[in-house]
Amino acid sequence: MNLYLRYFDDETLVHDVEEALVFLSNLDEIEITPELEADLREYVESADFYPKRYKVRSRQYFIVIKTEAETLQDFKDKKAVRQPAVGGNDSKAQELKRLQEILPGWYEGTLDFKRVVVNHLGKCEYRDTTFTAQCKAESMQDCYNRICDYLQTCVDKRSQFPAARGKNFHCHYLGAEKPQS
Repeated sequence: MNLYLRYFDDETLVHDVEEALVFLSNLDEIEITPELEADLREYVESADFYPKRYKVRSRQYFIVIKTEAETLQDFKDKKAVRQPAVGGNDSKAQELKRLQEILPGWYEGTLDFKRVVVNHLGKCEYRDTTFTAQCKAESMQDCYNRICDYLQTCVDKRSQFPAARGKNFHCHYLGAEKPQS
C-alpha cells in the first residue's frame, strides 16, 4: 500500500510512513509532532481507505490518501482506483438497484421538497412541503420522476426537489392492481 500526500502544490507518492515523514519534514509549515507521527502510523495500519486530512493552521490542511498506485502519474491517471468488493455492503449501489428495479404496478411516493411561495410583500420564500401520491409506474425511480414531472407543472419553477436516493423521498409498492381508497 502506498501513500499520496499533498499540501497545496507540494505532492508526492511514497511507499511507507518513513518516506511520508521525510516529505512532511521538508515542508517548512508542517511541524512533525509525536502525536502526528503516531496518528499517521495508525491510519496507515488501519483498514480504512478514506482520505485523511491533518490540520496545519486555521483552514490549512495536508491530506494523505492510501492508494495502490505505483507512481504519482498512475495515481493522477486513477489507474489504481479501488473497486468495491463483489457482494460487499455498498449501500449506494444497493439503493440505486432498489430504485431502478423493474416491478410494474402501483406505487405510493412521498416527496418532501422546498416549494417557492410568494408572500404578501411580493418576496419569494421557500417552504417545506410534503406531497404524497399514488401512481402507476414501472419502478420506484419512475414513480419519483412522475411525481416530480407533475409537481413542476403545479408549483413555481424555482422550487427545489431532492434526489430520489435522498432521505426526502419515500416510496413503497402497492401491488399490480389499483389500490382501493
